[in-house]
Amino acid sequence: MIKGVWILSLLLFVCSSELAHAQARQVEGTVTRVRDVDTIVVAGTPVRLNGVDGPETSNRYGRAAKAFMQRLVRGKVVVCDLSGARTHDRWVGTCYLDGQDIGAIAISKGHALDCVRYSGGAYRQFETSAARSRLPRSEYCR
Repeated sequence: MIKGVWILSLLLFVCSSELAHAQARQVEGTVTRVRDVDTIVVAGTPVRLNGVDGPETSNRYGRAAKAFMQRLVRGKVVVCDLSGARTHDRWVGTCYLDGQDIGAIAISKGHALDCVRYSGGAYRQFETSAARSRLPRSEYCR
């Protein structure tokens, strides 16, 4: 009986925690992991940077972009405004370090491109000509 109550309590906690998390419009905390240039983990929450088209880590540009993002944000406190959308296991959002949009920073430093489909062209102005010539634009961003 006690074991059943414990399991039920655990299930209720997980469900209520997930529901509260889904309704949260903002997450703030330390970046504990950088998956790649467009996905970071903030206080245990994976966040996909909205409108950022980053190269995959299977190539040198992707590995360099990930290393750049690690230097920029790992171990630092960021604030992410979540859109409420999800992709795979990640929440979609725009994240800020000291008030600066980290997606815009990555794009302006040549490590990613604007994903117009999701940004509405908000980051196009930050793209570098070097990045446009060497980074492939993802099909879903065209």
